[in-house]
Amino acid sequence: MMPAASPVTGEAAEIARVQRRTVRVLAAGQVLGGIAFGATVSLGALLAADLSGQEALSGLATASVTLGASLCAIPLARLAARRGRRVALTLGNLFALVGIAVVITAASLRLFPLLIVGVILIGAGNAGNLQSRFAATDLADTGRRGRDLGTVVWATTVGAVAGPLLLTPGEAVGELLGMPPLTGSYAFSIVAQIAAFVLYLTALRPDPLLTAQRLAQSGEARREHIVETDRPVAARYAIFAVAGSHVVMASVMAMTPIHLAHLAPDHVTLVVGTTIALHVFGMYGLSPVFGVLADRVGRIATIMLGQALLAASLVLAAVAPDAQVAVVVALFLLGAGWSAATVAGAALLTESTLTALRPRRQGISDTVMTFSAAVGAVLAGLVLAWIGYGGLALVALVIVVAVTVLAPYARRG
Repeated sequence: MMPAASPVTGEAAEIARVQRRTVRVLAAGQVLGGIAFGATVSLGALLAADLSGQEALSGLATASVTLGASLCAIPLARLAARRGRRVALTLGNLFALVGIAVVITAASLRLFPLLIVGVILIGAGNAGNLQSRFAATDLADTGRRGRDLGTVVWATTVGAVAGPLLLTPGEAVGELLGMPPLTGSYAFSIVAQIAAFVLYLTALRPDPLLTAQRLAQSGEARREHIVETDRPVAARYAIFAVAGSHVVMASVMAMTPIHLAHLAPDHVTLVVGTTIALHVFGMYGLSPVFGVLADRVGRIATIMLGQALLAASLVLAAVAPDAQVAVVVALFLLGAGWSAATVAGAALLTESTLTALRPRRQGISDTVMTFSAAVGAVLAGLVLAWIGYGGLALVALVIVVAVTVLAPYARRG
């Protein structure tokens, strides 16, 4: 007769089953949620420039997305700590839906301030999407934490790449529906956000964070799932590395549609949509690879790989700012560098933080990341007007150097 499974073995098997289901649900939700984000990244700067009449204000669109995420990151993290990830993620979907409706209204009435309000609300919804990557680590064991996180980030590829690619067909649909110019692709975003809301509400059960908190309090889980040692120095470096990489990516990416509009004025939507789609693929498409690397060669080593990719992107953009092919390649490398640093940094933050402290530090990380990027996007518009696209890339390179120089402190921590 086969011996009965021990309670520890049975508990571990149940955790593994719940984790697999959680990753699948989060991945599907990221596919749907990424469509609105991808459309906003592509159209935000163009809508802002059109409604304001000033290209220098185009960076306010990306800044507003990141500002909305910054304002809601900590409140959503606190809500998740009390009520679970499911409630926080569905609330994020509602914010995004309201934001899309406001953006369409603003474009119809040609009200620039109202556009900013709508984009801020879409950014608030994106705070929920950002929280999904941490939700993927709530029940992950040490050997798969980076891989599971990378899988959920990778799922964003489908929606986030589809968003920019839907610009041209979206305009055709928008014209049929009587929508304002440059807002047609948001019709697809509305459907996707509603589907994501229903998915999280019905399928994210049991809640991964509430389950992890129960296991930590009861002591039922193995050490691979529950972090018992707090490493605040490493956690602070992880927050800085993720925020710095995000500022570099968001600042340069925010100004790229405006720069490309000057390089290809006769094919703006096609060129911008294709370039941003490749950039977003770089952000999310390689994330499983970086997740595996983070598990095998280490979190900090993978963060350093991300900084190398970011540096290569910025140097290329600085050397050949007026070559459209060079800009496209630079944007792809920019996304890949962001992906490596974000996946490895999020894994490092999670495993450097006690389970009970995770939602708070994760909320702080997202707030610092998004608020810094909001400021960076605004300043990027001014830098672009002052010293051009190549100069903007060189300014961003300073942050990459800072993240690299501080890495030894994290190792000692």
